Amino acid sequence: MIRNDKPKFLVLQQAIRCPKPYHNFSFLPPFRLVNIILLRHSSAVMKKRVLLLFFITLSSAKVFAQTAHRFVKIKTPQGSCIVKLYNETPLHRDNFIKLVKSGYFNKTTFNRIIKNFVIQGGDPDSLYEKTHILKPEKKWIAPEFRPNLFHKRGALAMGRDDNPTESSFTTQIYLVDGKKVSNGWLDTLEKKSNIHFSAAQRLAYNTIGGTPSLDQHYTVFGEIVQGLDLIDKITALKVDKNGDPDSVVWMKLTLLNAKEAAKLEK
Repeated sequence: MIRNDKPKFLVLQQAIRCPKPYHNFSFLPPFRLVNIILLRHSSAVMKKRVLLLFFITLSSAKVFAQTAHRFVKIKTPQGSCIVKLYNETPLHRDNFIKLVKSGYFNKTTFNRIIKNFVIQGGDPDSLYEKTHILKPEKKWIAPEFRPNLFHKRGALAMGRDDNPTESSFTTQIYLVDGKKVSNGWLDTLEKKSNIHFSAAQRLAYNTIGGTPSLDQHYTVFGEIVQGLDLIDKITALKVDKNGDPDSVVWMKLTLLNAKEAAKLEK
């Protein structure tokens, strides 16, 4: 269930201006706290205030519970976009959410920009080499390849090294730019890689493009749902032969709240 960062009982206590003696009951769930306050106070105003805030709290919790997906806003000097995280890849989704909440990616940049391929950010491969002491956040996640999740333009995926299990880096992400490909090219790739492209996937690769050669080798865990033009703006930047941009492309990632997410679900 999606939850607020602040415990519900604390929201309730602060909202109703709960007297200090009740701070000792902070470990109790909201309905117990409400029951105690109602029993100890005869004031009609206090009771009305408590009940009103209690139902507001429950309504807020219901909104969180009903939100099917989590969404993250990615802001850069070139603009911003919003990505939807897939529930089919819970390991990658939860890892990403954890790092977004901690502000980890806000200290990194998009450091590898290759037009018609990908926009890569977070920690570069070099920081995962044996010569470096890894931070606690830097790990490898088991791949979560799903036949229905693919590298269409705007897809969000995790980078990795050449490890035999094709596990992902926890702190490296990329957005897919790619290019349009023909069915003939997809036919060849199917035979070569022993994968299958559905009719819907073929249509996406034919019309909006992507990087199908990465399918079932790198984990896709989300997609851009607003601000797809950010890809064009970033790939228009001048870069060197390695894709390193001339100017710093910082990123600021924010997890959308329940109400913001609910609007995007409609």
